[in-house]
Amino acid sequence: MEFELKKLSAQAVPAALERAERYRLLNEPVQAESICLDILAVESNNQQALVCLLLALSEQFGENITEKLDRAWSILPKLEDEYPQAYYQGILLERQARLYMRSDAPGSNFSAYDLFREAMRLYERAERLRPPGNDEALLRWNTCARTITTANLEPRPLEDFRPILE
Repeated sequence: MEFELKKLSAQAVPAALERAERYRLLNEPVQAESICLDILAVESNNQQALVCLLLALSEQFGENITEKLDRAWSILPKLEDEYPQAYYQGILLERQARLYMRSDAPGSNFSAYDLFREAMRLYERAERLRPPGNDEALLRWNTCARTITTANLEPRPLEDFRPILE
């Protein structure tokens, strides 16, 4: 069954953005995602809606990570500035790392470590690009560092690397 979606009015965008953020904070990322899609149907380049959508998708990584991750990564180039591109790319990697930490698959802690370190590299890049007074990237970097230390995450040992045999 197909439905024709109702179109949001341009005047309703600011209130819809507030509502989307509220749903994210209430741990309702599917609702926030839907609202962001409605906003983007009216204002395709709305930077706040793009960021909110990216975050809402990343909050759903536990459910069908491949599809959600692909969609979240596709949003990054639409962000107009280098700072948010680096910062939110770091967030996507950090959230993937946290999923690996919860996994009991062999080597998942090594993968988590690698993703945290890559996120930290991106946060360092964002820190260099940040607007004055914005220390978000620094705070995220510190969180990653503390997580690695607290969880005793380590890089994959060199002897664990195996050549791929054909």
